[in-house]
Amino acid sequence: MSQDLVEPETKTFVEVALTLGGKSEEESRKTGTLDRADEQVEEMFATRYQTAHSPIHRAIWDHYLPVELFQPEPAKVPEDCQRAMDASMAVVRRHIAAGTLFDENRKIADRVFKDLASAGYWGLLVDREYGGLGTPFQAFAQFLTKMATIDATVAGLASVHGCIGAVDPLRTFGNSEQKSRYLPKLAAGDRLSAFALTEPAAGSDLTALKTTARLEGDNYIVDGEKLFITNAIPGRTVGLVCLIGGKPAVLIADLPDHEDEHFQLVKYGLYALKHSYNNGLRFRGFKVPKENLLRATRGDGLTIAYHGLNLGRVALCANAAGTMRSMMANMLPWSDFRRTYGAKIGSRELVRRRIGRLAALIAGCDALVSWCSWLLDQGYRGEMECIIAKIFGSEAQKEAAIELFMKTHGGRAFLHGHMFGDNVHEYLAPCIYEGEGEILGMGFFKSLVKDHGKTFFEPIGHALVKSGIRTPNPLNPAHAWALKDAALPYAKWRLGEMFTGNRQTEWPQLPENLKAHAEFADRGLAAGRIEISKTMSKHQLKLADRQCRMSELSQRLQDLVVILATSLWAAKQSSPLIQDAADILCQDLTRKLTGKRPSDSYFRAVTKLGEAIEAGGFEDIAGITPEKILMPYDQEPPKDA
Repeated sequence: MSQDLVEPETKTFVEVALTLGGKSEEESRKTGTLDRADEQVEEMFATRYQTAHSPIHRAIWDHYLPVELFQPEPAKVPEDCQRAMDASMAVVRRHIAAGTLFDENRKIADRVFKDLASAGYWGLLVDREYGGLGTPFQAFAQFLTKMATIDATVAGLASVHGCIGAVDPLRTFGNSEQKSRYLPKLAAGDRLSAFALTEPAAGSDLTALKTTARLEGDNYIVDGEKLFITNAIPGRTVGLVCLIGGKPAVLIADLPDHEDEHFQLVKYGLYALKHSYNNGLRFRGFKVPKENLLRATRGDGLTIAYHGLNLGRVALCANAAGTMRSMMANMLPWSDFRRTYGAKIGSRELVRRRIGRLAALIAGCDALVSWCSWLLDQGYRGEMECIIAKIFGSEAQKEAAIELFMKTHGGRAFLHGHMFGDNVHEYLAPCIYEGEGEILGMGFFKSLVKDHGKTFFEPIGHALVKSGIRTPNPLNPAHAWALKDAALPYAKWRLGEMFTGNRQTEWPQLPENLKAHAEFADRGLAAGRIEISKTMSKHQLKLADRQCRMSELSQRLQDLVVILATSLWAAKQSSPLIQDAADILCQDLTRKLTGKRPSDSYFRAVTKLGEAIEAGGFEDIAGITPEKILMPYDQEPPKDA
């Protein structure tokens, strides 16, 4: 009998399901490795903050909606943090005005990094005891949106350094000596950081890592290659993921100031991230002191690698919210200038609809950033919530760039020097950053079904393994008998669901239109648990191969969460225009879910919103300087000869 049938209790539910579903032992083992790493990250959090007790999980699986967990409190910003943020924005504005933001390679100049260090920029997320400012993440994330309206690359580098670089791994997993040795330098900007995880053959499949480190005396000797590492140049400090004894580990490595025989950059052309350095790293006998090994209380290097991703996903959404504000600030002057058939295009319904839709996408990003960052500050892992922020933010920015910004500017969008033409890859690349959207969507689905699967389906899977049944058939008496004890709890759960009435949610005071959206989302999420369970029952051991079904169902649930989070967030906003923008987004997502066509009242609402923004009603873009209109023309008609 094969090993997978001998010791089922040593395998995760995912491994058992994949093995019984006909997957190879290698695929089952590798997937199980990632699943165990995920469980080890879970164990770092108190039970009440784990995924099974998260707002989304409870909104779907519980018989009541925890409304209070979808209503973030306003961000609290300590005075010294605010001063550092204001000073940092002033630094970037000053360099832009002086034409000194970039170096000779059109990358962010070293002088800018140093001036930002003096302002306290790089220490925003470092704890105060190590020389940082200990900024609450909610305040930090909302600040990134403001910084992104000035320069999105500078905003992104704050996330690279503080969220997914070396700062978070050291704060979370470093011992006191490692923290004391590194965090003050990282806070002061003496060392900027990156995270070296991706390899030529290891992206979403982190079990394919090949970079190794072996202990020789007082040093680990590293051999291998990393790829697509942002902020990776000589002199940086990186969290280096490698294999030690065949298991993933993380070393804090100081890259030397110059390339040598042990360390070289791997340079390549990259359309995105054009104003920051993105390189591969090649190590040949590269030494890292053994005391630089980070140790997780439970788990290994994958546990450490996974931990900071949620911060980066929220930061990505925050950056998108700022970038789309810049798009709007540049759409309005053009819509006012450009005339067709004697009238400004800003007076046309189609353009007003685009402006209204853009405001709706911004409102959604703002809502998700506020909500997810608040949850992280409260102590939640936030896995599913932050995945939604990443997917929505990146897809919103993509739509805004192509469907709204580019189409409104027409052919001028492709001119050299135009904001779209010069940045199109920057607008699209976030769909890949921090995990490609549909892959993350399946990760969202896995996180959502895992507890239900372990409770009800894992016992059935182990019973199948024990009995040697590969293809269960409930009509086969022998199969039914072998599974009777394991299947009974699930049968009771399904029976109980049949007699459970609609949940009665107690809503706070909400505008009627936003309350209607929240109620729609509530009903959809409550119904989701039955559809999820039926999907698991229908596809059983083949569910892992039903990627299209998982992705589609995952996206519908994500859309419902966005409606719920946006409507509740908007109800707390004082601006009627922002509430109108949130209403438009919720209407758009509802139609996407129901398949209904837009009504005339919807078109009136979205174009009215666009008209109000045209008239200067969107205060959030105040202070953003639009770029000059390229190739302007004489608007006056030619005079008769």
